[in-house]
Amino acid sequence: MSASVSKKITLLITAMAGFAATFMLTAVNVALPTIGNEFGTEAVMLGWVANAGILVSAIVLLPTGRLADIYGRKKVFLYGVLLSTVSSFLCAIANSSISLIAFRALQGISSGMAGGTAIAILTSVFPIEERGKALGINIASVYLGLSLAPFLGGVLTQHLGWRSIFFFGALLGLVTTTLAFWNLKGEWAEAKGERFDIVGSIIFGISLLAMIYGFTILPTVPGIVLVLVGSSGMAAFTWWEAKVESPILNVALFRKNTAFIFSNMATLVNYSATYAVAFLLSLYLQYTKGFSPQTAGLILITQPAVMAIIAPIAGRLSDRIEPQKVAAIGMAFGCLALLLFVFLNEATATWYITGSLVIFGLGAGLFSSPNTNAVMSSVEKKFFGVASGTQATMRSCGMTLSIGIVLILFSIYIGNAQITPEYYPAFLTTVKLGFTIFGALCFGGIFAQLAGRQIAGPAENNPG
Repeated sequence: MSASVSKKITLLITAMAGFAATFMLTAVNVALPTIGNEFGTEAVMLGWVANAGILVSAIVLLPTGRLADIYGRKKVFLYGVLLSTVSSFLCAIANSSISLIAFRALQGISSGMAGGTAIAILTSVFPIEERGKALGINIASVYLGLSLAPFLGGVLTQHLGWRSIFFFGALLGLVTTTLAFWNLKGEWAEAKGERFDIVGSIIFGISLLAMIYGFTILPTVPGIVLVLVGSSGMAAFTWWEAKVESPILNVALFRKNTAFIFSNMATLVNYSATYAVAFLLSLYLQYTKGFSPQTAGLILITQPAVMAIIAPIAGRLSDRIEPQKVAAIGMAFGCLALLLFVFLNEATATWYITGSLVIFGLGAGLFSSPNTNAVMSSVEKKFFGVASGTQATMRSCGMTLSIGIVLILFSIYIGNAQITPEYYPAFLTTVKLGFTIFGALCFGGIFAQLAGRQIAGPAENNPG
């Protein structure tokens, strides 16, 4: 097989994995009201159906990225897509909200294994002059999954029930697993022979779980305690990683590399500000506006459809000019869209919602692939897995914090209750306040991304 064909097949397989993962994450948002009605799930618990997989994904991304560097990225990726198939099937047969949340957590493990490793594989296969284009195509496939998820998820939910979403996800996983097993060539283990830091992985996992879960139950006393415990644990993790011989996270990457530090910070802020948008809008369109799941999905498809068109263009653009500049412009468009969402109410016209989603999609498309290019091009080859895992961890933490902000607002304004008509005014207040907070975060993220600008050579020549 020629190098050119091998690269194309690798890009196809990783793109399929990205499509499947994001489809499953997003399609369930449209089904949440239906799931809540079937299981009698209150608003906060319903948020955990969306959040459980992301939280667990954030915990496993960094350790699995390091495992991939040591034992082979193909192995970790392949096991990840296989687990995705199994966990999707288990979600489809869940008989309670608790079991569904547990199986969604299992999906999070699979997402962490496959999602973080896929970018590292692409960065290993494609040279730096082609990297932005390849990452743009990969991210476009992710956005294609996001594009189809709201509409297809709504259609499946309305006509075949919410479980059909997970059966479809299991089928996608099975096809991807088969293609990867037979066609993915190479192992890409640049850190082969180095030891895996088990102690650091345990400290990291427990600390991150405590900190993020604690954040989602603020302002309660247990929430405050968990955030403090988690923060202390992360400080201990940093100290341990600085002294251990073979860390899961090379702290030097953060000490010496401005582009790596601030581009990852921008990733965290961006996803903290934007991920819960689809979650909130899905509930808003069905509860406040009274649309069916199918109609809500048709409206929500606007944003990721624009993202899918813009991402490859932005990726190619980031090969020619500083990717940090392109990503910062994307965050500026995202900030504008979030501010427009603040003015949503019961009488808001559909054209206003759709137009705001177009702007939001433009911003997300301009941000994601240039931001990823900036991160991956700032380190040398043997750190690709760690860099990919670090950025994916920032992304997943941002997603979890985004939903966490919404859960805090739900706790304050709605409490432990289902979102019934009597709570619609309180829900709308939550929506407005949530978008205000997200807009402020996104504005700050613009400056974090620009702070990462530096003159640097190719990743292969950059010691990180």
